[in-house]
Amino acid sequence: MCPPEHFAVTYAINPWMTPGQPVDAALAMRQWARLRQVYLDLGHEVRTIGPVPGLPDMVFAANGATVVGGQALGARFRYPQRAGEARAYRDWLAAGGYPQVREPVHVHEGEGDILLAGDTLLAGYGFRSDQAVAAELTGLFGLPVLSLRLTDPRFYHLDTALCVLDADTAMYYPAAFDDAGRAALAARFTELIEAKDEDAEVLGLNAVSDGRHVVLPVQAATLAGQLFQR
Repeated sequence: MCPPEHFAVTYAINPWMTPGQPVDAALAMRQWARLRQVYLDLGHEVRTIGPVPGLPDMVFAANGATVVGGQALGARFRYPQRAGEARAYRDWLAAGGYPQVREPVHVHEGEGDILLAGDTLLAGYGFRSDQAVAAELTGLFGLPVLSLRLTDPRFYHLDTALCVLDADTAMYYPAAFDDAGRAALAARFTELIEAKDEDAEVLGLNAVSDGRHVVLPVQAATLAGQLFQR
């Protein structure tokens, strides 16, 4: 995780960003600290990376790399405003003892677009990542890759439209994918939980599952209810 010491909205690279609207930095820090505590209370280790001035989106740490089995593929960001994050995360991973930290050839934004489901990597593309990164993923990690095209600019990263709950179960927003993507997900997962519009629109799918517990935005009340039922 990366503390939001420099978080701000000074540019717009997705439909949710509105420069000029005030950002409550103190509230962001309290929310971040609360999220960190939730992970600790669930028994997880939390490691932090120091924020870099001038990189306000560095707080979205999932985008910094893809890490599987101790190997890491760094990010190559689509927009120049975020480009500096890539080196910061590669350096942090290398200093943390990861034996191989590769700089990617193709544009992709880490685990914002790359999700692990059992022994398969799901790779979103269309807005922030290139479809061609699939070959890099297979070459480094030795796992099959299922490419999924995103079609709604509001859900520009795969992790805004899909959350893997365990190897056989996921929750997703069908309207964010094309027909081929929906069919591929139906074939891959035993159970797919469909998020309602109102939950997807508060980024309820931008969640984290450890296989037993799911951490998701409090605004996604209907989606949370669906999970409790299961």
